[in-house]
Amino acid sequence: MSSVLSRILPPPAYITMPSVGVDISDTSLKYIAFEPTVREGIDRKLKLWGDISIPNGILQRGQLDKPEQLVIVLKEFKSITKAEFVTVSLPEERAYLFETTIKRDVPLKEIRSLLEFKLEENVPIPSKDVIFDYVIIPGDSETRTMQIAVAAYGKETVLKYYDACKEAGLRPISFEVEAQAMARSVISNDISGAVMLVDFGKTRTGIGIVYKGILLYTSTIDIGGDQLSQSLRSILGSDVAESSLTKIKNTEGLMRGVDSSDVHDALLSVVSIIKDELITRMQYWHLRNGNSEERRITSIMMCGGSANMKGLPAYLTETIGVPCVRGNVWENTFSLDNNVPPIDKWHSFGYATAIGLALKKFV
Repeated sequence: MSSVLSRILPPPAYITMPSVGVDISDTSLKYIAFEPTVREGIDRKLKLWGDISIPNGILQRGQLDKPEQLVIVLKEFKSITKAEFVTVSLPEERAYLFETTIKRDVPLKEIRSLLEFKLEENVPIPSKDVIFDYVIIPGDSETRTMQIAVAAYGKETVLKYYDACKEAGLRPISFEVEAQAMARSVISNDISGAVMLVDFGKTRTGIGIVYKGILLYTSTIDIGGDQLSQSLRSILGSDVAESSLTKIKNTEGLMRGVDSSDVHDALLSVVSIIKDELITRMQYWHLRNGNSEERRITSIMMCGGSANMKGLPAYLTETIGVPCVRGNVWENTFSLDNNVPPIDKWHSFGYATAIGLALKKFV
């Protein structure tokens, strides 16, 4: 959502300051910043970008176990970029999302108070220990009620990230669910129906369902690129370098050939599990919404560093029955007809969340 948790830091002056989108995952910190440009046909240009490795054990499934170690990574980021203001992702594994209905004539200033009473019904944390934000889902203004989408986090989770940033000398403008930021970068405004976002990363696969540009559902599968590598090593040998395995995934992938049937079968054994999980989430979403045609998932968009595997979108399209494509992470940044970004296409999929965070101050 466009302002998830931004109210934790109310000073409005911060909102106007140039900020860097910082995507923190279990294994890396990716960052992106844009700046306006006066070039004809281009609204903004890439100012800086990068990727810093995060050592194992600092974060596990979004749980920040070693804040002091994350501070070291953030200080490295600050040293490289000289950044002061940042917009930071929060792990979707720790997010609680729900929808609720309130009367349309409720004054705007009273909405938050009403939603506080809804927290106990939807969030398994005492309301006093929760930080939340909300967005009104666009709908028929003639109806007597309106739909509200709420995103909540345990206060402890948010403050751990906030304190780490502050200790590193950074000033967080806002925090946002990572899948919502990804949606801002890849989903165009003219898409109808719901979109399933699949963030195929190194250690896990994040799933988000977005409707009218608003993140309404998240889930995580504990399978990622590492499991693909393990499966390949079982047939190619344990000493094969990760770079060689990545090349095999991206050049052979799921395309069965005479000389690559073993590779195909090894990768398919992992991908088929992800496919089954996507189908399960899709069926749940449709049942939850009463098989509403308006909210039916009409497409799947893939991002993340492991989304480059050859044949993956075609396989998911065929087996799930919904068009699946790799997302254009620059969809809402600039036209690729007028601008050639310095990040190559294959690496760009891993920057989708950071791009969405950096775009927040432009939209």
